[in-house]
Amino acid sequence: MNTALVNLLGFAVGVALYTLLLLMVLRNRRKDKRIGLLLLTAGLGITWNLSELLAFIWRDFAQNEVSPFLSAVSYSALGFLPSVVVHSAEDENKNSRLLTVMAYGLSTFAALLHFKNAFTNGDLPSNLALRFLTFGSIALLAGLLLFNYRQELKNKTVWIAALLVFALSALHLSSTSEGVNWIVELIGHQSSLPLVLAILVQDYRFAFADLFLKRALSLLLLALSAFSLYIFVAQPLSYLHTSHDENDPLKIAILLILWIVTALFYPFLHKFSVWLVDKVLLKRVSYTDLRKVIYQGVEKCQTFNSVLDLVSEEMREALTVEKFSWREIYHESHLKNHPIVEFTTQKAEVFIPTNEPPSYRISLDNFLGGRKLLSEEVEMLEAVSLLTARKIDALRVVKARVDQETREQEYTKLTTEAQLTALRAQMNPHFLFNALTTIGHLIQTTPEKAFQTLMKLTQLLRAVLKSGGEFYTLGEELKLIENYLDIEKARFEERLFVKIKVPENLYKIQVPSLILQPLVENAVKHGVSKNKDGGTVIIVAEINEVDSDAFLELTVCDTGAGKKATDIAGSGGIGLNNVRGRLKSHYGEKASFSIATNEENQTEACIKLPVK
Repeated sequence: MNTALVNLLGFAVGVALYTLLLLMVLRNRRKDKRIGLLLLTAGLGITWNLSELLAFIWRDFAQNEVSPFLSAVSYSALGFLPSVVVHSAEDENKNSRLLTVMAYGLSTFAALLHFKNAFTNGDLPSNLALRFLTFGSIALLAGLLLFNYRQELKNKTVWIAALLVFALSALHLSSTSEGVNWIVELIGHQSSLPLVLAILVQDYRFAFADLFLKRALSLLLLALSAFSLYIFVAQPLSYLHTSHDENDPLKIAILLILWIVTALFYPFLHKFSVWLVDKVLLKRVSYTDLRKVIYQGVEKCQTFNSVLDLVSEEMREALTVEKFSWREIYHESHLKNHPIVEFTTQKAEVFIPTNEPPSYRISLDNFLGGRKLLSEEVEMLEAVSLLTARKIDALRVVKARVDQETREQEYTKLTTEAQLTALRAQMNPHFLFNALTTIGHLIQTTPEKAFQTLMKLTQLLRAVLKSGGEFYTLGEELKLIENYLDIEKARFEERLFVKIKVPENLYKIQVPSLILQPLVENAVKHGVSKNKDGGTVIIVAEINEVDSDAFLELTVCDTGAGKKATDIAGSGGIGLNNVRGRLKSHYGEKASFSIATNEENQTEACIKLPVK
């Protein structure tokens, strides 16, 4: 009884599975020469299972054997399935194509033997045909391994398993052990299922794994669960009620309860089938983990291109796409209410909706294995699209801020340079005017000294004009001051004395150019020139430390009896304003400038500069 039940259940499930496969192929067909293999597989599977199911029903109701031609058709259909497996494994190798031709020839020869017996009232199925198929399957398996050596190992494993199961099935069907064991019957009569699974996994891993394999495994598990509950629960309990009526309510209630339990188990069986297909057969990545990987990757990217390249590459690997590309989109009217993910059977386009144009579009071309996007994959692409858009927006904000800071720094630099140029332009004519006045006076009194002074002025101007920088060394600055004072000595003669107290180790310190000249000029103009006895101009430089910071102090004082320090400081002349402006431009609040009267009643101008 159990063997008959296994066969009936197996053939019924087989009809359902192959019909499901046929409908899915017709509904989701695409331009692929191998789609014919699936149609052929579905047709052969339906023919085999439906013919055997009808034969079982006919024997039970009609109490006689079915037409021999129906048996010949069913066994011929079964015999062609291994040829389809070989055909699906075919590559560009000529020997592989020859193997396919041999496989179909073997199946055709076996079918002819079945129909010969049908015409001559011989045994069906033909034992000779089944033995040919047994040994032929083994030979085909050897040929596949020999000629398709370039194929991956996992594909070879699928062929081996499928063809070996079929070889055992054909061997069983050709023997006289029919109905001995229900496990043997299951393997013997349902060998077509491993064959169709081999074809699907080989060429249509994604296209029909999602559409067929998950449902097929769910149906198989459901049938197996129902059969197991009947064999191990319902049947033992029914033996306890052999003395009861055939329509015993308790016996019927047990069957109904088991049916309900089977229905309650189906959602868990389907989830297990989905997990088995996704994680074991297809080895799909975890989309939650993929989003984390992409998030961590884009956080390290610093450019738009690197973000788009990383996201495209990650999606290409996760979705088994042959190639990818991305491009910019500028037309704002086209982007309004734009769908994030658009896809066909061969291509998907992911829109990256950035806040400001340009936006981007990532194209994923040529899905491998006939893959089709699932709803969860579309959700993953939408989430990654928004993540990518936000990262690009963030990079744009950072770039805009950096560009703005760069522009502001450039504007500040240009403004400072303009201010310094203006200050120097104010100072140089002022100095030159005073020097020329001195030379003009000497021309009237002592022409020879006027010529020498003119040469000094020439050297001074050449040195000033030669250096276009804003900074001199202190040594160069003192050299210019000495030239200036030499010019002034020509005017004041014995009334002007100079003392320079600067250690040589400070000569290389950088100071703003001509920063001392206005102070020395003021000392001469307001100090020495106003004293009938003249005076001395003293220049001092030294390093002092304040709170671990080093400062260069430059002091210019005179022994004349000119204006008071407060009057000079508040006069707002060109020279002093020049000094204050340049110090502020170069050093900000770190430098200082002051004019005071010291303990010896001398006017003293002091500049304090930060130095390294």
